[in-house]
Amino acid sequence: MSALNSFSVPHTPPAPGFWDEVHAVTVVGGGPGGLATALGLVKRGVPVVLVEARDTVSVGSRAICTSRHSLEILDRLGVGDRVQDRSLVWDRGKSFYRDQQVLEFVMPNDEKFVRPPMVNLSQADVEQYLYEALLAEELATVLTSCEVTGVRERPADAPVNGSDRLVELSVATPDGERTLTTSWVAAADGARSAVRRSLGLRLEGTSYEGRYVIADIKWVNDWPTERFVWFDPESNRGSTIIMHKQPDDIWRIDYQLRDEDDAEHEQRPEVIRARITEHLEWLGEKDAQWEMVWSSLYSARALALESFRHGSVLFVGDAAHLVPIFGVRGMNSGLEDAATAAWQLAAVVTGSADAALLDDYAAERRYAWEQNISNATLSTLFMTPGSFGYKASREAVLPLIGFRPELRHLVDPRQSSATHARGAAINWGTPGAQAGVHPGDPVADTRLPDLGSTLYHATGPGFTVIGTPATAGLARRTAEAFAAQFPAEGATALELSAADRGLLGIEGEHVVVVRPEGLVVAVLAPEETTDPATIAAGVAAGRTGSRHVTERRTRTPDPEAETVETVWRGISEGLDAAEDDAGRIAFLAKAVLLLAMNHPEPAAIQEALDLAAQQR
Repeated sequence: MSALNSFSVPHTPPAPGFWDEVHAVTVVGGGPGGLATALGLVKRGVPVVLVEARDTVSVGSRAICTSRHSLEILDRLGVGDRVQDRSLVWDRGKSFYRDQQVLEFVMPNDEKFVRPPMVNLSQADVEQYLYEALLAEELATVLTSCEVTGVRERPADAPVNGSDRLVELSVATPDGERTLTTSWVAAADGARSAVRRSLGLRLEGTSYEGRYVIADIKWVNDWPTERFVWFDPESNRGSTIIMHKQPDDIWRIDYQLRDEDDAEHEQRPEVIRARITEHLEWLGEKDAQWEMVWSSLYSARALALESFRHGSVLFVGDAAHLVPIFGVRGMNSGLEDAATAAWQLAAVVTGSADAALLDDYAAERRYAWEQNISNATLSTLFMTPGSFGYKASREAVLPLIGFRPELRHLVDPRQSSATHARGAAINWGTPGAQAGVHPGDPVADTRLPDLGSTLYHATGPGFTVIGTPATAGLARRTAEAFAAQFPAEGATALELSAADRGLLGIEGEHVVVVRPEGLVVAVLAPEETTDPATIAAGVAAGRTGSRHVTERRTRTPDPEAETVETVWRGISEGLDAAEDDAGRIAFLAKAVLLLAMNHPEPAAIQEALDLAAQQR
């Protein structure tokens, strides 16, 4: 592979009679989410047609950061090792205000975890490995250079592949216009989804005003593999610059355009080269020899469909939702969508589950988007403030971070981590401290010394039922029930020591059932009286009727961080609400006076005023 991956999948006409058949599942889109969905389905014995308008992988690095949970998803698809072996591993990053370091973060990287917290690799390489794995599957038909131009649903004469409707896709192929008939569609055709447009659906949410030029450059140097961010650097005053190292000496550089910058002018290669050269020289790399490989323009958006299921069409990845790049949630959230869609859709197609289970997919993954946005919004407002108030408050915060560490919360990028499914309709059991884990919580692949294995290696890709010597009988019966209900997945019962269970975060004697994509679906007390077959059937029906309700949350509460965020947002929005500069000054003066009157220490107030006066 070269620095610019040109891996291609030439169009191959399908077998005779292909267009006359009713296909089980058609995946539209050959990005990471679509490829992972298709591969997950065929590995469960479901024939899949993948339709992709291009005949190559993505151009440029695009998404470059793959999280631990995404690596675990790729493990189950058979490409996890290839991705990690090709990648650069990292677990930390630094942020600077001009040339002063204001933050260093380290992601959890305990030796118990099988996979590292994050690796850097071009999205194009991830797509190549997924393509190669999919092309090796007999149940996969891959149609490249084929573009979906229309979508129509109609009733089926009788249920086919678990659906009482058929979807007719109009497809422009190199051999002319064709109609592809399928029972189910997984629409993973990106931000400009043709399927979404054909169904008259729109993404709703927030588009942020900040714009970034993103570029790949080839630059040989000895800088470490970390995330670097500079706010208001001398090389590009008023802007933010992000740098990430990739394999083959490729660096990804993102820099924010100022409000007055003309986007068309700024995308000219000579202008990008000048901007990057100026920044590298400011970093002390005056003799840096580098070449530009790829560039593009990016604007942050937080948009989603109201529902990720519309009849026989499931939406996956960017076709369903868009998230800002800050915190690297784009490709990672798409792979999470794919992992859930694959096992649930396979269960419906093979007759193991009711189509209502797919409503759970729609609700879960929409809520996962809400979690991602909850974490990404603060980062986005700080990284690309779009109003006077947020710009002014950011400029106030940055010089103070070195003196008030609690303000670092605002600079923290909150890197992508596995989302949870607390509150999902298919959850069952007793959440809380007694078990340590809640239904819906993610469980990472973990080294289990007493078992002499890792969690995934000991169980395989299906359901995992974790018990103790005292609850071995309940664990075995539960595994048998889930294996009978979901034969395409299977289920494995593990009898773990207290030490190994502790490494997984499980406490007490509870039996814990983990779904195929690594989320807890049931927590059973030792005295559970409900027949495990009833619980498994409830999952298959899309609602367990659990006696317990697990709370939904988008972020782990942190009182100090919430206070900082509330004050920062209040100041920013108060400034935006003022009509003119005089109104803004009056607002700030009143805010300071009111806050000071509620503070019991006059000396602390004067100290704060002196510090603010010094940081001009």
